[in-house]
Amino acid sequence: MFIRDITELEKNSLNILKELNVDKGGHSILSRKMKTYLLYISDLNVFGANILKQDALSIGADLAVPKDTITCSVKKVDVILIATYRQLETLSKKELAQPFGLKDVAKELKNFLKAYKYQDFDPTLMGVMNINSNSFFEDSRFLESKSLETAEKMIIDGAKIIDIGAVSTQPNSQNVSEDEEFKRIKGVIDLFYAQKIYEKVELSIDSFTPKIIDYALSHGFSIANDVTGLRNDEVAKVIAKNGGKVIIMHMQGVPATMQNNPEYSDVVREVYRYFQEMIEKGKRFGIKEDNMILDIGIGFGKTLNHNIALLQSLKTFATFGLPLLVGVSRKSLIDHIIPTPIKERLPGTLALHQKALENGASILRVHDVREHRQMVEIWKAFHKVGD
Repeated sequence: MFIRDITELEKNSLNILKELNVDKGGHSILSRKMKTYLLYISDLNVFGANILKQDALSIGADLAVPKDTITCSVKKVDVILIATYRQLETLSKKELAQPFGLKDVAKELKNFLKAYKYQDFDPTLMGVMNINSNSFFEDSRFLESKSLETAEKMIIDGAKIIDIGAVSTQPNSQNVSEDEEFKRIKGVIDLFYAQKIYEKVELSIDSFTPKIIDYALSHGFSIANDVTGLRNDEVAKVIAKNGGKVIIMHMQGVPATMQNNPEYSDVVREVYRYFQEMIEKGKRFGIKEDNMILDIGIGFGKTLNHNIALLQSLKTFATFGLPLLVGVSRKSLIDHIIPTPIKERLPGTLALHQKALENGASILRVHDVREHRQMVEIWKAFHKVGD
């Protein structure tokens, strides 16, 4: 079962109720009636669709169905459920007693409601630090001698996580040997460990090499940012052994070839399925589920339309109940919308990251921490829920 949220805007109903001086006891009940959701449900048994239609209508909701649904001339249909939060709560219980796959619908609705019960209006900024000479954005490249100074500045500017890597994974980049990667990054890991930087900020190692991840997690780092998304069993093993967190990123192919005409039958569905599989894999290897972070992998084996579809459907992935990381910082997605040199892509980056926040992102991976801190604080001011 796959339920996709296609709601465009969620208004802060609690603030509206408070401004009206509505009795506090009614806030929770009324706010759940004020938000209307559009949920795209795919591959639903046609008999189940007819039952769900009637159940929805009986409580004041509705279900948009193909014209062939009522005649049952097809086996499965895609539908759109139109309901308030309160009506979804009712259906999530009501459909548990129904056949034709509606029990699965009920379970997915419960996951949706759980993910949306509270929205995080205090997103985390992850600063990017590259210890190499070929990352796509020149200003993100730092020498080991400048790494400590750079980290301190990022912390002052508002970073809660610093993501450090020594290998470029931009399109058409070539992999380097494990020994070369270790040679580049070891000095920085040792320096940060000796200076106890991990007490000031959470440290993430941007690597998919087991040796480097293992070394970093045993020297003050707490997160493994794995662009290969736990495909490597050895990576899963070392993360579990160290009790670390993992960023599971979706990537089609490998960096050297990932942008060579990437294709999907349905990019949102395929990324969703990938996360399902990798979350289960991580748990099998002993990684705690609450130590997992999901990254849709903007620009990693995706066209402009794929990237936009994923950002628009970001709320769909909130049903996993895990933090969602988005990293669009200065990427070519911007250039494909409006031709722009890398050094001039900050405005486009801020616009895309603001959209990501609106759609449920909780972590932003950025090159420009100070500018993002300003954007986030302004965004928070528009979404603040009063006492």
